[in-house]
Amino acid sequence: MTTPTTGRPLALVTGASSGIGYELAGQFAEHGFDLVVAAEDDGIAAAADKLRRDGGAQIHPVRVDLSTEQGVEELVSAVAATGRPLDALALNAGRGAGGAFVGGTDLRDELEIVDLNVRSTVHLAKRLLPGMVERGAGRVLFTSSIASTMPGPFQAVYNASKSFVQSFAEALRNELKDTGVTVTALMPGPTDTAFFDRAEMRDTRVGSGKKDDPAEVAAQGFAALMKGDQTVTAGSLINKVQTAAGKIIPDKLKSEQHRHMAEPGSAD
Repeated sequence: MTTPTTGRPLALVTGASSGIGYELAGQFAEHGFDLVVAAEDDGIAAAADKLRRDGGAQIHPVRVDLSTEQGVEELVSAVAATGRPLDALALNAGRGAGGAFVGGTDLRDELEIVDLNVRSTVHLAKRLLPGMVERGAGRVLFTSSIASTMPGPFQAVYNASKSFVQSFAEALRNELKDTGVTVTALMPGPTDTAFFDRAEMRDTRVGSGKKDDPAEVAAQGFAALMKGDQTVTAGSLINKVQTAAGKIIPDKLKSEQHRHMAEPGSAD
């Protein structure tokens, strides 16, 4: 159903019921955007209510499972149903699973990570970017991770998925450089969200350690998006150091460092 024009630009944020996604949505609302917000859990309705109260924006919540093709198409249809052009797109939905790939994780979980982190990202970009390119304007934010810069023992599929997202974002940025559409990759480090609970990683050194504030990460990501930056390593200084060091440290050493942080029981 077509919604009334408010004179505000429209943004879509996925994974917006909590964490970085919710805070990104808050940034958009605070800076004059109306929103379509999506997540798979019923918390998206409460998140939308709070965003309306806090920012005065028009908010359209969509509860949808983006790890499925049907879910992605439902979200695309919901955006089209607003009858409004999409000015900004924040592809933030993602999940992980901790544990050894052989014997420590479930195949269904690993494939869902691929479907959500990789397949839905490609699918949504394929369906929503053409409209931006046709209009010659738009801003796109991919939530990548500093995990994209290193192999991830005990998070093997998650890190690989974020490496895909990072490479995909940078390739699209180059392809679209003369179209008026900007592409920015947000690279947070460990952040205080539900990620580690859902990934069953609270018994790891990284899961039990200090984490960044998702509101700070989102604010840095939004600022970079508005400036049209290529990437932003958000959060603490150590994330920036780790990302810079990752360009010169051999993968073998980075693998051992990641193992030290992510191996089950390492919190002890």
